Amino acid sequence: MNMEHLTRPVQIGIINWRGMYTLYCKEVHRFMKVATQTLAAPVVTSALFMLVFTLALEGRANTFDGSNYMQFLAPGLAMMAVLQNAFANTSSSIIIGKVQGNIVDILMPPLGSFELLVAFLLGGITRGVLVGIISMMLLSLIGNTGFAHNIFIAAAFLLLGSCAMSLVGILAGIWAAKFESLAAITNFVIQPLSFLSGTFYSIKTLPDMVERFAVFNPFFLVIDGFRYGILGINDGPILVGLLALFCVNVALFVTSYYVFESGYKLKS
Repeated sequence: MNMEHLTRPVQIGIINWRGMYTLYCKEVHRFMKVATQTLAAPVVTSALFMLVFTLALEGRANTFDGSNYMQFLAPGLAMMAVLQNAFANTSSSIIIGKVQGNIVDILMPPLGSFELLVAFLLGGITRGVLVGIISMMLLSLIGNTGFAHNIFIAAAFLLLGSCAMSLVGILAGIWAAKFESLAAITNFVIQPLSFLSGTFYSIKTLPDMVERFAVFNPFFLVIDGFRYGILGINDGPILVGLLALFCVNVALFVTSYYVFESGYKLKS
């Protein structure tokens, strides 16, 4: 056999772009295949939250800088759905691979830690952003929120929030040994932080001591910034929130990279 005529069908450079894109497409296809569960269900849940809280508090809820309670709820509920679904996408993908034993199918191809991380991350961001856009469109019609006050700030917080929770989901999926461990994180960390983030109320209504702690909740930073982008009202400084979320994302990305690189609970 003449070895000179043998060529590799795919040329791989420093970064395996094709492999990374293929894994990303696999992640998107995974949640799009059950779109009723992964996209439609969160949107319906957000709409039900909005209707129930509005009906329960009709006439008793305060207006917020010219916005009624239904308008105030809409951005927070949409962003809460974004955060929960971005986390669910990456964490479930990794834990399913570990439990079923097919995680090796992802680890064996010529994909480095960076490529694996970016593919999973983009998959989670894609699901989070899709849920956010669909939710906001429906809730805007229900609550009559109108056009976004600042679309660029809204988009920045949407991307930073979904990115952060996708990275948290990656770390949680790698750490968890079974579904029960992952459910514990969701029930005792993710959901409490979501409900205590100012989604259903302004943190200015809280006692001073509680308010001081509330501003350090990263979920509050995302929801407050997104609400400002949609309605133009906020409880905290927007630029500080952007900078804090950017730093959180960088820290989570570096941590996730080194966890992939070490093979922690993946290769052992």
